[in-house]
Amino acid sequence: MSDTEPRADDTTTASDAAVHGGVIATAVARAHGVEAMFTLSGAHVFPMYDGAVTADPPMPIIDVRHEPSAVFAAEAIGKLTRTPGLAVLTAGPGVTNGVSPVAQAQFAGSPLVVVGGRAPANRWGMGSLQELDHPPIFSTISKSATTAHTCDVIGRTVDEAFALAGSSHRGPTFVDVPMDEFFNVAAPFASAPAAADPIEPDGDDLAAVARLLAGSTRPVLIIGTDVWADGAEEAALRFVTETGIPVIANGMGRGIVPGGHPQLVTKARSTALGQCDLTVVVGTPLDFRLGYGVFGGKEESPPAQVVHLADSPGQLSGHADLAARAAGDLTAVFDGILRHLQGAAGSRPDWSAWLEALQQQVGLGVERDNALLTATADPIHPARIYGELLPRLADDAVVIGDGGDFVSFAGKYVEPQRPGGWLDPGPYGCLGAGLGAAMAARIARPSSQVVLLFGDGAAGMSIIDVDTLVRHNLPVVMVMGNNGAWGLEKGPMQMLYGYDVAADLIPGTRYDQVVTALGGGGELVTDPTQIGPALDRAFASGIPYLVNIITDVEAAYPRNTFGI
Repeated sequence: MSDTEPRADDTTTASDAAVHGGVIATAVARAHGVEAMFTLSGAHVFPMYDGAVTADPPMPIIDVRHEPSAVFAAEAIGKLTRTPGLAVLTAGPGVTNGVSPVAQAQFAGSPLVVVGGRAPANRWGMGSLQELDHPPIFSTISKSATTAHTCDVIGRTVDEAFALAGSSHRGPTFVDVPMDEFFNVAAPFASAPAAADPIEPDGDDLAAVARLLAGSTRPVLIIGTDVWADGAEEAALRFVTETGIPVIANGMGRGIVPGGHPQLVTKARSTALGQCDLTVVVGTPLDFRLGYGVFGGKEESPPAQVVHLADSPGQLSGHADLAARAAGDLTAVFDGILRHLQGAAGSRPDWSAWLEALQQQVGLGVERDNALLTATADPIHPARIYGELLPRLADDAVVIGDGGDFVSFAGKYVEPQRPGGWLDPGPYGCLGAGLGAAMAARIARPSSQVVLLFGDGAAGMSIIDVDTLVRHNLPVVMVMGNNGAWGLEKGPMQMLYGYDVAADLIPGTRYDQVVTALGGGGELVTDPTQIGPALDRAFASGIPYLVNIITDVEAAYPRNTFGI
């Protein structure tokens, strides 16, 4: 969508009772399923607040302490509910503070609408407070970035932004409104959201994928975030169950095949991806997390053939050497491939020997993990924290990762039991996203455990928003691996240079006391035997509660890539 003035909506009439622009925009958002507005107070967007307060029923306003948390929260609402979240930012620095969260949403394919204030149109070019043309800044990191120049087009412009954000491939949209036009009045806008028509995958493409699967002896299926976002989790599990294919989960693909499922071989990832002869990647880009789409070739195995399946054509890899590809509604993709596979001559492929070999590797991985999950080392090994946390997680828990090295351990050990129970920053890798995501999770899943995992580095970027959790009565259990360093940078720099710089924080900082001072609760843990009891107190507290665990800075996560 270009930054041009849309036409006034044809469905409104002069007889409609005029309302101000904030009422119009808020009503459109509610019509698209928005149940909460995330913001930090600013005069340029006061009409949106009035629209929320005077709505019937009123729309909750969650006001944060720093604008990025508002956008991170709205993005997480989009991830969890699969309908666009709403962030409202005041003009100038309020809007530009939302740039990194919007970029995260673009990389992660999260449905999100950001409405920004804008300097008044009748003063434009005169240097009024916080006068900035925002859309050009957002045009490269969003699906659309536009200005609703007059009050009578606010409804249509916001309506289009929500429809676009929620359609495949999902992502963020941005709309700003001049302050004077926000306060101006126009006829109400009758928003009538309709489900977007699904993109039908090409049948020949699906048949080609089925033929590759039928001829494969060591296939692996990788399930990514868009499988959840596209509502294809049931079709994915059906495909897995009926084919017997080994599976690895990525991002919000976690939980679609529940932890402990015999075909879930994430703990044998190295063997599976190194020795497979066919890798079918669904709903996630072939980026640094997946070796840029290069699989196989280990232990004298030939390179694997690669299939990429996406929710829309624009998401298909342009750099990888693909044996087949298909794009469209992912439920139709899974079911279509399954039909072709089952309709081929003979029975379904027998991958049992390959699966059994991977299951043996999973068993060895579990044994290795258990040694770390029960470690009694002093200082505490980060893995011990997960050894205590995992048995305390309910099946419907929402686990949020915000950090580098400490959260890498979470990715290794936490295997959700249900889809939609895992949140992380995604491929853009923003730190500081966790507090906003925790707000969203508590609102979207009011009866579930909400657990925020973060390192001391990431916590420093957003911990002031514990104040928001307290003010809005949003209890969250926060678990910190506190190693007094930027762990993801310290080790690599030492490897490269033999020293590190700008990688140390103050050891043992009492972040728990910060949370307590902000009205929550917390405690410091230095003894591994006390982690479990501290977690029990946190879950029982009913308030935002931080378990601040001092960990060994030398116990770094072993990794094969640094993301480049």
